[in-house]
Amino acid sequence: MPRPHLLHLTRDQSLRLEHLAERCDLPVNELLNRLVGEGIANLESELMVEGAGLRKAERSIDQLLRESGLGI
Repeated sequence: MPRPHLLHLTRDQSLRLEHLAERCDLPVNELLNRLVGEGIANLESELMVEGAGLRKAERSIDQLLRESGLGI
């Protein structure tokens, strides 16, 4: 399944990301990869603790994307 294009950041998010990348001395792409990886791991852990099924996981991911401004 193809992944959606996730780089629809607001101006504020873009500036914050660039600032963080500079402070961490990392390229923006690497910082994004690490943030997404950590976010996925945290969400998976949270869902496992709650004993959530696939349906709840799908809703949670959709909700997370909407709240972050990355969803549709």
